[in-house]
Amino acid sequence: MTVPWPPEIELCGRCASLVPLRADHADDLAEAAAEGELNRLWYTTVPAPEGMTAEIERRLALRAAGSMLPFAVLTPDGRAVGMTTYMNIDAANRRVEIGSTWVRPSVQRGGLNTECKRMLLGHAFEVLDCIAVEFRTHRLNQQSRRAIERLGAQFDGILRAHMMMANGTIRDTAVYSIVAAEWPTIRAHLDWEMVKPR
Repeated sequence: MTVPWPPEIELCGRCASLVPLRADHADDLAEAAAEGELNRLWYTTVPAPEGMTAEIERRLALRAAGSMLPFAVLTPDGRAVGMTTYMNIDAANRRVEIGSTWVRPSVQRGGLNTECKRMLLGHAFEVLDCIAVEFRTHRLNQQSRRAIERLGAQFDGILRAHMMMANGTIRDTAVYSIVAAEWPTIRAHLDWEMVKPR
């Protein structure tokens, strides 16, 4: 049987580790999603605590189909505090999107998210030899858009009326990307962001 591209990997940093998503992460992730009732944000798709097992199963099915590589985000004590993925995988063109990301509110606005993105981007460009990495979010999700822009990603445009949301609204999707030629500069920027005095 052919192993889907990209192959599973564990990425470890100072603030967080990214490990392949497993069914036994469900309890930690349900607790994380309950903090701040993240699933009630209408412009994003964080699973409800009671739907966490089904969401893990959905992501693992997409992994089996070759279109997603899902990760659990772990803190140094081993607790799962969120999820992220390589998704919309295009092996032929060596492109991935980093998305379907959420973390519990108590670990937001620290170094964890930046470090996770740094690890995923580094792996994508330096190991997988990607030509581009995309980020997508709801046009109205200003918190997510600013976070993507702080990474150094370039705004590519808006996919208008791109998808239906669970609440019946239609999402316009803001698309950003980093291309391989930009990675050395972006890497230097992210490495500085992670060590600069606060």
